[in-house]
Order: sequence, then structure tokens, then C-alpha cells
Amino acid sequence: MKMSDNVESPIETQKEEPHTPSDDSTTSDDKKKIDVLLKAVGDAPIMKTKKWAVERGRTVQSLSQFISRFLKLDTSEQLFIYVNQSFAPSPDQDVGVLFDCFGSDGKLILHYCKSQAWG
Repeated sequence: MKMSDNVESPIETQKEEPHTPSDDSTTSDDKKKIDVLLKAVGDAPIMKTKKWAVERGRTVQSLSQFISRFLKLDTSEQLFIYVNQSFAPSPDQDVGVLFDCFGSDGKLILHYCKSQAWG
């Protein structure tokens, strides 16, 4: 499956050896990416890989497009994403901001479904 050039896919989380910075700066990839846990709701297909490392600047819309392609949904099928099983964030909202406000235990939990569930 070929992905478009303008939308980057999240990288499957894999444990890497810790990097030791050569100086006191903490500009590692861990600061630029956050862990997102994707959970299926209702009739949505379950993803085998549930935990993803996603760039903080990525939008909810691009994440939704990635999930739709990953699950091989038809273009006619809608995908809804919810935070805290309560509200749907704006499509142009950065995932990093959602993590700062609603993340817990070092990860952001998002629920996805093909029909409207909450909110």
C-alpha cells in the first residue's frame, strides 16, 4: 500500500536503545513524538498494532486518514475519533496539544469508530 507524499504515517512503536546526548540539550525524538493508543469502538475493525508513536504536530485529520487507509475502509465510510470517550476533537487540532491536555500515563488514548458514538 503506497501512502501519499504529503501525509506521513505514524511509526509503529518499538523499543530502541536509549540515546545518550553528547551535551546537555534534550532534543531527542522522544520529545517530538508521543505515544497514542488507538482503541476500536462499536463496529470498527480492531487494529493489531494499538500503540503508535506520532509526531506532536500531526493533526487529527491526518491521523484519521492514516487509520482509514490502515483499516482499508472505503472512501464512503466515515471514521470518528474521540478523546476520553466523550468528545470529537477538531480535525485541525494538533495531537500534541491533545496529549498535553488529556494525556495520562505518558500516552494519549483515542477511540475510533465508524458511527457516531459520543458527543
